[in-house]
Amino acid sequence: MYAYTHDAQTGGLLLNNSTSIFSKEPRPVYYRELDILGFDKHYNYVKQDELPYMWAEANCYWYRGLKVAKTKGGTLYTAPELEFILDANNERILPDGETLLSVDIATMVEKNRELLEVIEQVTVKRIFDAYKRYHNKLDIFHVAFSGGKDSVVLLELVKKALPRSGFVVVFGDTGMEFPDTYDVINKTEEQCRADEIEFYRASSHLRPEESWRIFGPPSRVLRWCCSVHKSAPQTLKLREVLGKNDFIGMDFVGVRAHESATRADYDYENYGKKQKGQYSHNPILEWTSAEVWLYIYMNSLVINETYKKGNSRAGCLFCPMGGGKSDSLRNLSYSAEIQKYTDIIRETIDDKKIDTYITNGGWVGRKNGRDVKNNVSRYQEEIIDGCLFITVTKPSTDWGEWIKTLGELTFEYTVEKIKNDYIVKMPASVDKTPQGKLIKQVFRKASYCVSCRVCEANCRNGCITFKKGLHIENCVQCGQCHNIDCGCLVYHSMQLPKNGGRVMKSLNTFADHAPKPDWVRLFFEQQNKFFADNTLGPMQISMFKRFLSDASLISKNSVTEFTSLITRIGWDTEQAWGLILVQLAYNNPQFRWYIEKLPIGSNYSRKIVEAMLTAIDISEKDSKSIVKAFKRLCDLPLGTKLNFGVVTEKSKQIETLSRCKSTLTDNRVVLYALYKFAEACEGYYQFTLTRLLDHAIEAVGISPTQIFGFDRDDMEKILLGLTVKYPDFINATFTHDLDKITLRDDKTSEDVLGLF
Repeated sequence: MYAYTHDAQTGGLLLNNSTSIFSKEPRPVYYRELDILGFDKHYNYVKQDELPYMWAEANCYWYRGLKVAKTKGGTLYTAPELEFILDANNERILPDGETLLSVDIATMVEKNRELLEVIEQVTVKRIFDAYKRYHNKLDIFHVAFSGGKDSVVLLELVKKALPRSGFVVVFGDTGMEFPDTYDVINKTEEQCRADEIEFYRASSHLRPEESWRIFGPPSRVLRWCCSVHKSAPQTLKLREVLGKNDFIGMDFVGVRAHESATRADYDYENYGKKQKGQYSHNPILEWTSAEVWLYIYMNSLVINETYKKGNSRAGCLFCPMGGGKSDSLRNLSYSAEIQKYTDIIRETIDDKKIDTYITNGGWVGRKNGRDVKNNVSRYQEEIIDGCLFITVTKPSTDWGEWIKTLGELTFEYTVEKIKNDYIVKMPASVDKTPQGKLIKQVFRKASYCVSCRVCEANCRNGCITFKKGLHIENCVQCGQCHNIDCGCLVYHSMQLPKNGGRVMKSLNTFADHAPKPDWVRLFFEQQNKFFADNTLGPMQISMFKRFLSDASLISKNSVTEFTSLITRIGWDTEQAWGLILVQLAYNNPQFRWYIEKLPIGSNYSRKIVEAMLTAIDISEKDSKSIVKAFKRLCDLPLGTKLNFGVVTEKSKQIETLSRCKSTLTDNRVVLYALYKFAEACEGYYQFTLTRLLDHAIEAVGISPTQIFGFDRDDMEKILLGLTVKYPDFINATFTHDLDKITLRDDKTSEDVLGLF
């Protein structure tokens, strides 16, 4: 909420009345982190656990109001390098041999008390208002407690806002938590019992060591672990507590907007976004970590010891969303626990450079089961002579149970059993239809189901049970058990790509000569004359022509009608580059790789991106070129006007890459992308928004949501607006949790361009 400064007097933080637009997420630094990083070789300090000595902001360290050091690098097995900040005389800001003073917590709290009490009052009122509005309408209110700093503060605020009998506390135990987290959980559970607050622990019947082998190691894209080990067990636990399958509750969550770009777009309250059919409330959404830590100190709340070892978060111990310095600090403190997971990666992944694959974070970029050892597909599709054939080998569950989830089908199909396997046959015409998608999911479930219970948790009618094997009864065909990546999380994680997963060697389409803004400007100013009069070298002009051709701006060295359209629109506008990006997404494999492999809002280090590329047999040289090209492309209006992406640099060396949500405001561009998607999917003119948002599905078409980074709320507004303004092209409806998008099959993407 409030901005802060570093206070030289107390060695702490000082809030001020200005609003915090951006927080550097400061955290206290205790002696154990100082020891791990090597500060003890330069400074003297008492090795006590009660009080911090410094504050860290990302990789920078502050002491008594001065930035004195920073860290550089760090991998899972390599400690980050400590660098000291120098003054104008090239002397260290904090000289060697100094005796460090601990932060004066008591004085720091008193200097901030007035503003902290204001923040507390506003937040407590927000929590109570939500409870007052819904307490006669909902079955339960619960605090999602993780043992981290944010959930500790959240629980304290809820306790101050609500009656003890008005809520329960649920700890979603993934089995992958920091060892120190369990100490916080035990203390909190004991305190809740003393306060007569119900406290529950929810966990999957699958141990992490089992699930990592069954599903394959999780990755940034294949985050099956969140559903299997966290959300599903919590839902099932609350059903057990309430004795009610279709309960509706409100989940108080300690999410904060300053934690990430993705969370910055969250609302205080939502329905169905975190868990289908449930409300979520984020009371501390606008809090910064400065306010969280100050509140913890003011109220003497429990502190997870893992923070004292240099960890900025206390979620899962070895998470694909981590990397770099965070992995290094975790491994230095919890090497035995982390080795359990790295051993599983070594055991399950087939990679000749497995040490590099682990160290550089190659495992976090896994998108399918291609590199999983001994992974043989048990589900295969093939279209022959107008029929779709599905071959299922070694099914784990009865397809006859799963088919109950579909109700009456509008087409005929046959199932021919061959020993324990079977072949399913149906008309090829159903392949791209909604019912075709669902029946394929039925057989994927039958092939791969391991009773992870995510489908059971999704079924709010209690029709699915795994107590004595799979059994489905009284199914109402709500479809929620199909609202899962590819229908089954194991299949989604272990599926083999249709092309074998090998990327074309032409992925590096620009070499080291990605287009520059001046080249693009001159092209649009001179058009056909550009090719006869330019200062580009042979390789530069060759690569630039490739870009222009893939953007549909030239054909055989002559400008196209599309170029004329872009010129009329204004070549440096967001609308123009939105249309150009759609062309590049379909015609240029390098752009497609950026779009598919770098999800919106995720911040990737250069090393991780290069490791992701080398993991798919791209040479190290080409990997570096692809990373460098990303920066050049972001310098075009593609980045400056459309907001395609950003990079951070240090000493002219790219450090991180991020794709960003588009600033696109012209909905006609989205309509164009929808028609391109439908045409690429062989005339798939009717689909759902849920399908558009499911980026894991292998398809020739690429969803506009993936190209531009729009979420469900964005798309609903865009689609409804298009329906009103262009009813001859599109009709979209969103009612009763159902969504349907229909494009006119007598229209084309070229017709959409005519709207400009």
